[in-house]
Amino acid sequence: MGGISGDDPLGCFRLDDRLIVVTGSSEGIGRSFAESFAAAGALVVLASRRQHQLDEIRQIIVARGGRAEAVATDVSRFADLRALAERVRSLAGESDRRIVLVNNAGLGFTRAALDVNEQDWQALFDTHVKGAFFCAQQIAPLMLDRGYGKIINMSSTWSAATDVGKSVYCAAKAAVSQLTAALSTEWAPLGIRVNAIAPTTTMTEFVQKTMSANPERAERLRSRIKIGRFGQPSDLVGAAIYLASGASDFVTGQTLFVDGGFTS
Repeated sequence: MGGISGDDPLGCFRLDDRLIVVTGSSEGIGRSFAESFAAAGALVVLASRRQHQLDEIRQIIVARGGRAEAVATDVSRFADLRALAERVRSLAGESDRRIVLVNNAGLGFTRAALDVNEQDWQALFDTHVKGAFFCAQQIAPLMLDRGYGKIINMSSTWSAATDVGKSVYCAAKAAVSQLTAALSTEWAPLGIRVNAIAPTTTMTEFVQKTMSANPERAERLRSRIKIGRFGQPSDLVGAAIYLASGASDFVTGQTLFVDGGFTS
């Protein structure tokens, strides 16, 4: 049973009974999520294309007393997603461990609409939309076996706002938020909650490099954030733990904006 009890008001935020799959967990937001989930008690399945980085993060988590497994996965390849689901099934076994999927893998660019080519479009939609859908499709049956599951998709403030050079990214992230709502409609009666987190510009290593390369654009974007600064991966951890835990069992179909007031 979810919700907050008077006897242990913070217990519903614990993740000890969860197996949490995090795609794109070799760096940035995904890595921050994975380490935080493990610290909160979850068995974390690290998934990304970079096996060596996953192995390093797994070792760090285990050294801190956490539990983690690493599975090399390209979310744009259906065969990889099927193999990931089989590994998750093996790890979960016949236990009553509850399964959570975080569709975090992503990529991005800022490019004028007239300069975007078909490969650019395909790369963004294959990762953000196709990857999220088919990863959910492959892992959802494991949740259905238990009558319970959580899916957290990574959307963006660009799902509800626009900027020069972001047309394809805006379209992809809007699709992620709409997919989130649609899957929640289909799967809520079956015990699966589907929600999304929509951050503003978040200072991962990649974003720091792109912002440093274009300080004028960086300042223009920062000025749109009411709190007055860019996000940090740690700013998103609270929302992720909330949506992964029993505290959010009565929440589904939502895109939660964690954006310092960017979209308000």
